[in-house]
Amino acid sequence: MSDAPVYVAVCGGGDATGDDQALAEEVGRLLARESAVVICGGLGGVMDAVARGAASEGGVSIGILPGRDREGQSAHLTHSIPTGMGEARNILIVSAADALIAIGGEFGTLSEIAFALRIGVPVVGLRTWELAKHGSPVDAYPLAETPDDAVTRALDAARERAR
Repeated sequence: MSDAPVYVAVCGGGDATGDDQALAEEVGRLLARESAVVICGGLGGVMDAVARGAASEGGVSIGILPGRDREGQSAHLTHSIPTGMGEARNILIVSAADALIAIGGEFGTLSEIAFALRIGVPVVGLRTWELAKHGSPVDAYPLAETPDDAVTRALDAARERAR
């Protein structure tokens, strides 16, 4: 693999619990320590927390925003990209990533998980959705126990995908 950085999308609720925000902030710190670029939706909750964590370690975060301007964006982002696409920007977040970590979240997070699985971007879950089909669990992606576990799994999967 080249020396190019790994890009990891982190998705989760904009109205996230304090626990999910703490997990996201730690994920952001750990990704920055590994020189990974963080991609997120750029707003509050998990998105703000992961950008804050990355910034605390001097890392880079990119917010792909739903609106046509930067209003409401996390103050901790390194860069932001307004799209004017609303929730449809979720496919851009996922497409720009080498791996995705889902933390908590609601249906927007579920859409990002689904897009990632559909286009072959590896997913790691951390206190997020567990999938089932016809009442039977679907083993679509690993569920991590800790932020460190999530980051390790995501970086390993991203690097494996790049080979």
